[in-house]
Parts: sequence; C-alpha cells; structure tokens
Amino acid sequence: MTKDPLDQLTDPAFWASENNIRTYTYGFYYSYFKGYGQGYSWGEYFSGQALNDDFAPQTPAEFIINVPTSGGGWSPALPAIQHPTKATSYYSRIRKANHFIESVPKSELDEEVQNHWSGVGRFFRGLEYANFVNAFGDVPYIDHVLLEDDPDLYKPRDSRILVMDKVLEDFKFAAEHVRAIDGPDQQAVNKYVVLAYMSRVFLFEGTWMKYHDVDQAKAKEYLEASKWAAEQIIDAGAFSISADYRGLFTSESLKGNSEIIMFKEYVEGILQHSLMSYNNLEPQSGMSKNAVDSYLLSDGLPTGLSTKYAGDKTVADALASRDGRMVQTVVPKIRLMNTVSNFSSSGYSSHKFLNESLKDAVIGSSQLNITDAPIIRYGEVLLNYAEATAELGTLTTEDLNKSINLLRKRNGVGLPALEVIGGNPAVNGQVYDDPARDESVSSLIWEIRRERRSELMFEGVRLDDLRRWKKLEYADTERNPTINRGAYIVKADYNDSALKGIYVDGATEGYIIPSNTNKRTVLDKYYLDPIPLDQISLYKQNGVDLAQNPGW
Repeated sequence: MTKDPLDQLTDPAFWASENNIRTYTYGFYYSYFKGYGQGYSWGEYFSGQALNDDFAPQTPAEFIINVPTSGGGWSPALPAIQHPTKATSYYSRIRKANHFIESVPKSELDEEVQNHWSGVGRFFRGLEYANFVNAFGDVPYIDHVLLEDDPDLYKPRDSRILVMDKVLEDFKFAAEHVRAIDGPDQQAVNKYVVLAYMSRVFLFEGTWMKYHDVDQAKAKEYLEASKWAAEQIIDAGAFSISADYRGLFTSESLKGNSEIIMFKEYVEGILQHSLMSYNNLEPQSGMSKNAVDSYLLSDGLPTGLSTKYAGDKTVADALASRDGRMVQTVVPKIRLMNTVSNFSSSGYSSHKFLNESLKDAVIGSSQLNITDAPIIRYGEVLLNYAEATAELGTLTTEDLNKSINLLRKRNGVGLPALEVIGGNPAVNGQVYDDPARDESVSSLIWEIRRERRSELMFEGVRLDDLRRWKKLEYADTERNPTINRGAYIVKADYNDSALKGIYVDGATEGYIIPSNTNKRTVLDKYYLDPIPLDQISLYKQNGVDLAQNPGW
C-alpha cells in the first residue's frame, strides 16, 4: 500500500525524468506561441489586434464597454478541479508555472539540468505575469502553488512595479540558465527565445512607465533591460535578416531561416490553419489610408516631403516608389466590394500572408493552410533595441546601423539608411521632420515608431504599441478620421450595382468610408481591462477589497 503503482506515473516519479519534464513544458506552448492559430481559430497575426489604426473595417471593433459579470481571464486563484494543463485564466496558467518551478527540484537531476528547466518555468511565469499586468495593471503576485486554506487565496492587488520587478527577476534567471540550444531547433524555448521576449516585455513596460507617468526611474530600468536583452542576441551573431521579407510569412518551411528565433510548424493532415485563405479568397478588413500614408518613399522621406510621391488616386500610384515592405504587404490593385468576392472593406487588400504558389491548391483554401508561422524573429529584436535606445535618449547612427538599417538593407526594401544628426532623423545627410508628425512625439521617436509599424504591419502588435505609448486616440475614428478611409475612387468608373453600399467622402469621387455609420470612441479607461464583478464580490465575501480599475 505504500509503494508507488507500477502502471502509472506518480508525481515524484514523473519529475525524475528530463524527457518528462521537457514534455510537460510543451503544455505551455499553445498559450503563448499561437502562430497562425489552428483551423478557423486564428492567432495574433493579421486581425489578432484589430483595435488599432491599421485597419478600416466596415464595422469597427469595440473596446470592452461594460464591466463583465464574470470571465475576462481573472478567475479564482485556486479552481479546485482545475488541472494545470487545462489552463484558461491568468491564475490557472500561473499555478501551472508555479507547480512546474516547485517540482523541478524533486528531479534530483544535475544542477545544470535543474537550472535550465527552472529557467524555462520562470520564463513562462514571467511571461504570464507580464500578460496579466498588461491587461489589468496591479495584480496579486503569487509565486507558489496555493492550497485551499492559503491566506494568499484572496490576496489584494500588488503594485504593477512590484509584480514587474518579480518578472524581471524571472527573466534574468532564465536568461542566465536556459540553454542556448535545447529541443527541436527554432521550435523550443532556449536562451534566445527568452532574451527576445525579454526585449519585448520590458520595452512595453518601460514605455508604459514613461508615457503613463508611473515611475520614470523604473521606466529607465526596464528600458535598459529591454536594450540589454536585445543586445545579447545581436552580439551573439546567431541570427541575421532574411533576404525575403514576405517569405517570413508565406513559407511552407521556416526551418533554418536565419531570421527566425522561433516558429510554429504546420503539416498537412496534422496541424493546419486558415490565415492564408483569408489573404487569398475571403473578404478582408482592409488597410486604412492612415496605414498606407505611413510608409516612406524610396528616398527615405514621408509622403509630405518626398518629390517621389505620386499621390494615391490609384492603388498603383500609392504603391509607386514606396518602401518595398508596403508592396509586399498590399495587393497592387483595388478590390472593391460588389466587384470581386475577395474584396476589401477599404479597397486596400493584404497579401502579406499569401503564398502565391499555393493559392490555387486545396491547401490554399478553407482551414487547410500549411505555411509556417514566425513566433518571434530577429527583425523585431532589432526594432526593440532601436526603440529602447531611443527612449533612453542615447540613440546614435551606429545604433541604427546595427538595428533598423539592417532591416532597410533587406532585399526589396530599397530605403536609404536612417541617420541621427543633432538628435534628429536624417537620410543622406539631410535632417527632416514629417509634417504629419504628432507634435507630442519627437521627430526621432516618430521615425522609430514608423519603422516598427512598417516592419511589423499586421503582426498583432500595434494595439499594444498604442497602449504603451498612451496613444489609443490614434484608434478613435472621430479624432483620427483617416483610419476610417480607404482607397480613392471615382464613381463614374463604376456602375450603380458596383457602388451599392459604397460611401466616399466626396460627391462624385473621394476616399472610401468603410464604416459610414458606426464609429469608435476611445476613453481613458480602455487602457486597462475591468475586473469582473463576480471576482469583486467573491473577494468581499472573504473580507478583502478588490479595487476596480479607474473609470470602471
């Protein structure tokens, strides 16, 4: 009766095997590395963060308007019947990570092995807490598995800074101890994956601290952490920029791609997705005029300054002499509702995720797509480095040469190097200042942010960028009307049936207005999610005040 059963793995026996430990960590992967999703369920790419200024949909997505009665990811800290592999909330995923971190020392494996897997566990815990803080701000910090009578079961919210300091500790430990190579190449957590996410997480948190005026000293500390993590990857020399920008998103295999730090593999008949189909055969939420206008011309200047700008009265004109990433993102002809089945709400369609050689194949349709998805790539790391350095006020041309200018050298991009002269942006030795610049943003930061938008267009990061910069007003259709404008059309070029349901901002010609009636208004409270009412009540029943977020 005291012996472990031979036909099943008891907990101590399970942790005695490194292979079992490795297999356990794969249970974290779907929560964080969604890629292009699965079946008809998408990941974060394309419209994963549709609440931004890149899209001009017919019905703009809305922020949470009312406080939910339940859900929202904030659930009881200890669902008694919750199995760790079926994590559905921040707490349950944190519990899973804490269980892993507490269990690894039971393995009695070598110290290096234990440190590696403890680092992997702390990476996932840090990532989950970063996501939790991203959504709600102040949250209870719990670093152990809770029992039913644990006093921390209804712990009050800890400060954002306390939690993110703990996250930084987790990332630092992981960066020091996680192996540079472990598991399937470019498909498993390793040192470079940890560092790449560290650069992302602390760029977010550093700029949040700065622009939301939470704590300027912490802003500096977190930005330095972001820069440090990115620089570790740069200095390692293990990655380089791929020559094929669009190929990063359309390849049947990303194995061995020099830019890919981590990717998700799709295999016919095993794991497939539908994102490519959406860029192929389906109607789209189109790119906004605001996003189209943001791309530079081939001389490195914005539309308001470049003599190369041909205007945007046709899609061909809009794409002429532009940043090559725009051409590789936007279909070169208008796709108007009522004229083609795969129309775009704005007339501007995306083909960034479309593999042209597969578009007519069975695997180019429905939920049968097999193109691999980048999870995190070197290009983003370079952008994180440049922005963190710029926000710290120390950006030089030398910094740009080992970051943004490597992206501009990519085959097909065709932009001159960005320079810093007297703290201002310049190309070919000439300082410039975009007349369309937000006056509250310095000209240099404006250009760094532009580069990020162009490189990462439709990659699911724009909403978080607007939130951390405290620029959600860019997603407000009233304050920023060009996000509710699309391609330019002349009505006389189309028959009446083609124009049914099409609205433009002129009597006989003008820019398409995708949403003629629905508007999106942004309020300050939208920067953080509301805490569900049932959780506030549950805490109150247990004698604890769970404060609601501001404005809710």
